[in-house]
Amino acid sequence: MDFRSRTVVVCVGGGIAAYKACELVRLVVKGGGTARVAMTPAATRFVGPLTFQALSGAPVLTDLLDTSSDLMYGHLALARAADLVVVAPATADLLARIRAGMADDAVTTTVVAATCPVLLAPAMNTRMWRNAAVQENLAVLKGRGMHVVGPGAGELADGDVGEGRLADPQEIAVAAARILGRRDLAGRKVLVTAGPTREPIDPVRFISNPSSGKMGYAVAAVAARRGADVTLVSGPTALADPADVETVRVETAEEMARAVEAFAGAMDLFVGAAAVSDYRPRTAAARKIKKGEGEETLVLARTPDILAGLGARFAGKPGAPVLVGFAAETEEVIARAREKLKGKRCDLVVANKVGAPGAGFGGDTNRVALVSAAELAEIEGPKDRVAEAILDWILPVLDARRPRAGA
Repeated sequence: MDFRSRTVVVCVGGGIAAYKACELVRLVVKGGGTARVAMTPAATRFVGPLTFQALSGAPVLTDLLDTSSDLMYGHLALARAADLVVVAPATADLLARIRAGMADDAVTTTVVAATCPVLLAPAMNTRMWRNAAVQENLAVLKGRGMHVVGPGAGELADGDVGEGRLADPQEIAVAAARILGRRDLAGRKVLVTAGPTREPIDPVRFISNPSSGKMGYAVAAVAARRGADVTLVSGPTALADPADVETVRVETAEEMARAVEAFAGAMDLFVGAAAVSDYRPRTAAARKIKKGEGEETLVLARTPDILAGLGARFAGKPGAPVLVGFAAETEEVIARAREKLKGKRCDLVVANKVGAPGAGFGGDTNRVALVSAAELAEIEGPKDRVAEAILDWILPVLDARRPRAGA
């Protein structure tokens, strides 16, 4: 398992399986990760904190009121540092207290303060595991987005046979690595545009389009999770800034072009997912235009073509960044995507048909074609999954064109 550049906080509950958490910590460290440990008071009666300190190389948090310099406010430090919190073993009592949002020991307080993914590894007697309250608690925690691994089935510590055994540490480590995902874009600078632009007619009217920004935000968020240094230039959307992404908010195509220009020199990859207005009113009125009796004429001027400008700037240059454009079409989708690929001198065009079921503006899913000079691939599903597929296509092209230092 690869845990490089990741911090896994292992929260140890008070059950006989606590000793297995030692192996989990060892696997995280062996995988190149940073392991930190928090323990409930009951857990310390099964395994001494010094054991986990020796395995992790760091102090173990056991007491919320510890006033030592290393551990004061330790639960907050662990929660801030964590890329993943693993609760192993997650006893019946601990599951109930986590569900209730309690924060009365080092483990529950760390979980309450964590904003990263949480992986629960239940372990208890099979009779307890089958209890309706335990199953309800687990269902609620799953509904809140927490992940679960195990339990396994077999002979338990007290001689009973059935479900309730803590999952094997190797299985827990595999689940943890899967949640954390790949870090194959670590060190790469990625620039993403997303959302619509608004071109003002007057102070209260504008030209725009229905783009929600969800596809571009998904690309930015997934790239960040995979280790990239991501800058997102976003038009007006109702979306929150993605975690670990530098977000620059703009309104017009001109503002978006200037923002892209500011970051383009250092980028390894550009993903132009924004629905940039092709035209703007030639002149924006300083005051609201009053409604007249007859027809009105609006004279339009072209806006900057951001992708074409980047294509012209980097065309033929050794080590040029990878350029990806998006194309929303109503007809002849693939043919027009190929025209865009060639005309704007980019490496990939992500094309979709406006109005097709499960695709297009506003939804949480997408159906796209990845159009390049050599191949055509079709992808559909949730937008984060589509984002993963786009980045999977890009990665070998990026590594070939801009090899990492020492590669």
